Formats: sequence, structure tokens, C-alpha cells
Amino acid sequence: MSSSKFDLFPVPSLTPSSISPARLPGVSPESTAALREALQENHEKWHIFFNDRGFHNHTSHHLLASWSLGASAPILKATYNAGASYQRPAFKSPEEIDTNNFNDHLGDENYYNSYLQFFKKELEAKGFSATLEEHIFAKKANFIAGSDKPQPEMLSRFLGGLLHPLIHTGYGAEFGLPGMLVEGLAQTAVHKADSQHLLPALFFDGESATNGLINRLASALVLNNQEPRTSSATQPKNVHALDILARVMKDTKLDVKNAAFDRSRPGGSYVHVEEHFGEDIRKYVEQWTLDTSVPGEVEKKIEELVWTNSVIYAVPGWKKGERFLADFVFMHFVTSSTFLSSLIPYLKPKSQELLLRSYFTLCLAFFVAQGAPKLSIAAFFTETDSYPSPPKSSLPKPHEDALTGGSADAALPNAWSSILQNCIVYPDEHLPKLQRSLAHYSSIYGARQAGEPDFSATELEGADKIDGSLFIRAAGLTADRLGRVQDGMKKEEFWDRISAAV
Repeated sequence: MSSSKFDLFPVPSLTPSSISPARLPGVSPESTAALREALQENHEKWHIFFNDRGFHNHTSHHLLASWSLGASAPILKATYNAGASYQRPAFKSPEEIDTNNFNDHLGDENYYNSYLQFFKKELEAKGFSATLEEHIFAKKANFIAGSDKPQPEMLSRFLGGLLHPLIHTGYGAEFGLPGMLVEGLAQTAVHKADSQHLLPALFFDGESATNGLINRLASALVLNNQEPRTSSATQPKNVHALDILARVMKDTKLDVKNAAFDRSRPGGSYVHVEEHFGEDIRKYVEQWTLDTSVPGEVEKKIEELVWTNSVIYAVPGWKKGERFLADFVFMHFVTSSTFLSSLIPYLKPKSQELLLRSYFTLCLAFFVAQGAPKLSIAAFFTETDSYPSPPKSSLPKPHEDALTGGSADAALPNAWSSILQNCIVYPDEHLPKLQRSLAHYSSIYGARQAGEPDFSATELEGADKIDGSLFIRAAGLTADRLGRVQDGMKKEEFWDRISAAV
């Protein structure tokens, strides 16, 4: 197949995993045509960053989230036009990228277009799995022993920019869209490697010499080509992601509130954490049990990350009697976790472990950089609404024959319906992404009862109170905080930053 016939944006395929999000009713030939046209135009006309500060073009994210929630063709066209109104035009790179100069221009956004063309050829020739393994997880894609040049560190770049390359590539994996895959990989290439002190040390025993770390990381990465490890006869006690979160929160050394660093520097608290606490966080992540050779283990560990990241987003933003803080950073933990289940099927076992451990490490680093806020879990589940609804004035009055059972719920038989309708027409692109993730988690984990052993036995205070209502509580609080525009409420200006006091 020639490149000219390589369909970058076909009709979205079925999801690659049973725990990936399902599409809601509403998808139609018209909406799908509008989606494909908008994705293609976005690909051709606009750069991956909409300004010179590295702010991401989220237009395709917004479109795919809304399409999968059942948005109509006119709404998808309005969604694209809103996003396109502030994008930066695409431009030709100074030179082409090939295998010889691939590492020479990493981190330089001026070469986005050339990396885009490079990955189109790679994907068409090799497929997604081989391309992802070779350019993100392989030995040579990360560290080259003995080189005096900057290391490529593609896994660090893949998780950089608050996880956006992973999110973008994850959309491609979930929906089977080559165009999103090549955009995500090209975006990875032009991102900075901003976790040098976190990821290299993640796989080793704390050896500090740079060359030693590089050589030993190379050894770990080359295991991609080996068979999965044989499971030992005696499995260690499961250490849950919530256990690791609890241990991080109890470690007073990781307190950034009184740390001395340049608070005017962009990402100052994260940079400080990455540089000074990288080894500490790595040691905690090493304690997290994860054996990819055990059937069902990877899915179980993804679920642990889902619950952990959802707790981190929902709980610290709530205080009784105060406005909910919908934290911009923690929100990305939830949306990014959605794509782990779609990326994992394309990876070899060792790469699956590298992805999950490195992803968890980055989330913990950002959590610490945000001040590791207190989690009042018991109060959150006692005081927040498990059946949130919009203003009563916006609800219909059911007919007397409606099946109410004496409940007022007949006016809103499913609390999610109002939340999802609102986010489809909401002007900020992050809201439909978040609410889609929370709704999906509610659909597969919503029946969980409080007190089940895998939560109650963890070290996290209040974990015995966590149940499946976590996701609808978080979604309702978020909808009320940002404004239910579909129900006539005013849109708030932007998301919150819990780290404002750090």
C-alpha cells in the first residue's frame, strides 16, 4: 500500500480491550463522517502545539470523546470550529527526519512535521505494535551506552507534558486511528524529556553513576525481546497502588510546601520533586507488586491505578461547605488512565511493566508536587451526593403514569444522562474527556461495595469507605463546579489548581 492510500482516519474500530470504554448510542453515518472530516483537517492544517509555550492541540481529543458519547454531526462541527479558532498553522520542518538523524532533533517542535512523516512511514511498514516497541520501549530509543550526546529518553517524552503524548497515542490505540497514532508518536518526539531523575532510576538499585544507570537501563529494556518470566510458586503479598499512595503521603521528606525552589519557574514544584525526590518515589513504586506473567494481573493493576487516580482527583478537591476544586493536574490522571487498557494489548510483557510502573511514578511525582493534599475519604463519601442532578427548574415533570416508586428520581432516571449531555456541548475540551472516563469506570466498577478486602486491607486511611459511587460523585461535583451549560448554568472560567498554595 502506498502512503497516498494509507487511510489515517478510517471509521473508528472496536476497542482493543474489554475494559476500554464502550461507545454510547448516538453514533451515526452523519456524525462519523463529520468526525473523520474534522480529524483529517486538524491533521493537515494545525500544529500539535497551539502556541510557542507547548500548549497542546486537544481538538481531536474533544472530537473523539464527544463522538463516542453520541454527539450529532452539527455539534461535532461546532466542536471542531471552536478548537480550530485558536490553533497555530502547521509548517514545514527545516529538514526531513530519518533513522540517521532521528535523535538529533528530539524535543524541537520545529521538527514536528518531519517526525509526523517519519512515523507515517514506520506505521505503514511495521504496524503499531512494532513501531511502539521500537521507538518508545526499545533499548536504543531510551539510552545509548557510551554516547556523549543527549540521551533519546523516548519513554520519558511519551509521559511528558502532563501525559499528553500517552493520551494522544492512546486515542489512536482505542479507536484504531493511524492518524492519531502518528500524531501521538510525533508529539512524543518533540516533547522534552522531563523525568530524567525518575525513570532511569526506576528500574535499578539506586546506583548513582550516570553511565551505570544508562547501561543497566539498557539491559532492562532489552528484555523486551525475552519471554515472560515464569511465575514463582509462592507469590508475594499483593501491595496495592493505594498502599503506595499511603506510604508516599506519610513520608515527611516529600513535603514541598516549605521547600526552597523557584516558585516563579514554570512547573517549579514538579521540577523540584523530579530532581530531589526521584529516588524516593522510585523506591515506593518498586514496592508495588506487578507480575505480568500471572494471568489477569495486568488488568488488576490497571484497575488499581484507576481507583487510585480517581480518589486523588475527587477527594482532595472537596471540603465541607466549600466550593469543589476541580484540579487541572489531577484531572489528567483520570483521563490518561483510560488509555492504559488500550495501549497494553500492543505491548510485550516487559514493556507492559515499564509502562505501568513509569506511569504510576509520574502520577505520584505530580501528586507530591501538588503538595500531596490530605484525603478525607470517609467524609467525602458521607457528605457528597451519590445521585447528583441539575437544578430542578431544568428537569421535566414526569407524567402521572411514570414509574416513580414514590421517588423524585423519575425526573432524572439516570443521573449520568444529564452529566453526559452537558459535557457534549461544554466548550472546554477537558470536560467531556474526564466525564467519559468517569462514566466508563462507573459502568464497570460502579457496583463495588464499601469494605471489600482489596481496599479495606490497604494502608490508606478511609479506604474501607470507598465504593463504586466514587465516579458519579466526582462527575457531579465537577459538573456543578464548571457549570451545567446544557441546563442553563453559566460556564466557569477554568479548572482549579490545588497546588496554588504550594
